[in-house]
Amino acid sequence: MKLAQAAIFALLMATATHAQQAQEAGNNKHLNKKHSSAKHDIGSGAGDIGKGAGKGAGHLAAGTGKAAVSLATLHPIDAAGHLGTGAAMAGKDAGVGAVKGTGKIVKGTGKALKHLF
Repeated sequence: MKLAQAAIFALLMATATHAQQAQEAGNNKHLNKKHSSAKHDIGSGAGDIGKGAGKGAGHLAAGTGKAAVSLATLHPIDAAGHLGTGAAMAGKDAGVGAVKGTGKIVKGTGKALKHLF
């Protein structure tokens, strides 16, 4: 019985210590945050635009492939649906990548201009 009580007490103490450390880390999270440079923001933005275009191309290719299989199996309605879905997903991915990337590029450009003046 004593061994079980000791084990429970040790577990409670470890949990309380861990919770306190997590709370202290949460309070200092914004103090330890690394700030990115202007060139990092611009490069990251260009990367986001490229990732969006790549994902979009992948979805378009997948939709086109599914449409081709549907046409080969004589399901033209399914083929149109697959092609439309692939095109819609491609447009969404390219749009999201462009918006995220442009935002980062504008942020980086603002930082660079701030350093000039």
